[in-house]
Amino acid sequence: MFPLHDENPTVRSAIATLVIIAINLGVWIFLQGLGSPTTLARSICTFGLIPGDLLQLVPRGTLVPLSDEVRCVLDGTVSLVTPLTSMFMHGGWFHLIGNLWFLWVFGDNVEDAMGALRFVFFYLSCGLAAAATQVLTDPSSAVPMVGASGAIGGVMGGYVRLYPRARIYTLVILGFFITTLSVPAFAMLGYWFLLQLLGGLPALGGTEGGVAFWAHIGGFLAGFLLVGPFHRPSYLTAHRAQTPRRTARHRW
Repeated sequence: MFPLHDENPTVRSAIATLVIIAINLGVWIFLQGLGSPTTLARSICTFGLIPGDLLQLVPRGTLVPLSDEVRCVLDGTVSLVTPLTSMFMHGGWFHLIGNLWFLWVFGDNVEDAMGALRFVFFYLSCGLAAAATQVLTDPSSAVPMVGASGAIGGVMGGYVRLYPRARIYTLVILGFFITTLSVPAFAMLGYWFLLQLLGGLPALGGTEGGVAFWAHIGGFLAGFLLVGPFHRPSYLTAHRAQTPRRTARHRW
C-alpha cells in the first residue's frame, strides 16, 4: 500500500516539514549531484553512517566499493556527525522521492500537534534513534547507511499514536489489479511496520547492503513513544476540532 493523501486537515502551516523537505532536496542537488554516480558515491562515503567505522570495529584501510570509480577507505577517523548527516543523504531518485512523499503525507499533521520547533527536535531525535538501532543490530558493518526513512518512520509512529483512525487514501497494486482504498491510519501504518519486521528479522547480522529495516523499526518505535512528551495537548485538541465528522466518529 502506498499512501496518496490523508483526510486529516491541519490548523497551522507545516513550516518545519517543508523546510526539512527543502534541505533534503538541497543536499541531493548540491552535495549529491542529482545522483551523478561519482558525486553520489563520494557523498555517501563522506556523510553516510558506517557502523564499523563509527565504533572502530573494522580494520584501518578497509575498502568499501560504492561504484566502479569510488571506494570508501576506512582510515579509523571517527566522525560523530555522520548519524546526523546520514539522515539527509539518499541513494537514488526513488529513495529520495519516496521518503519525501511519506514525510509530506504524515509530517504536516504531526507538526500540527507540536509546533514547528518541537517537530524539528522530534524528527532529529527519531532519526538518531533509528541510526542507533541499525548500528546495534550490526555494529561491525562497513556498509554506509543513508536516508531519511528512519526519521520519517518516527513521524509515522507519532502519527499512528496521535491519529489512529484518520483515513489514509492508499494506492493498492496486486499484479495487474490497481485500485485505491481508504483505510484507517492504524491499519496502513501497522501493515507498513509489519513489513519492516518481516524484512528485518532475516537481515539480522547480515553483511550485505540493502534496506535498513531496523532503522525503520527503531525510528517508528521512537516516534510512537516520543510523540507523547513532544506534542502539545492544546494543539492536538485544536487539530482534532478540524477533523471531518466521519473520522471523528472513529476516534479512540
